[in-house]
Amino acid sequence: MTAEEERELSALLERLRQEHRDLDAAIAALQAMPSCDQLQLARFKKRKLMLKDRIGFVEDQIFPDIIA
Repeated sequence: MTAEEERELSALLERLRQEHRDLDAAIAALQAMPSCDQLQLARFKKRKLMLKDRIGFVEDQIFPDIIA
């Protein structure tokens, strides 16, 4: 992997992590509301799980597991 590709993946990883944190805050705010929209909450949680999987994939690209 070239240094440029690694920088691009690192930037993507940071954007994904930021979106994950933003969704976490949105989920907490939505749950704090007395009459929260359960469908919207489920969508946010599903998106957050997809982001977590994508973050894991990008991390594996940047830091591959090396079996010694």
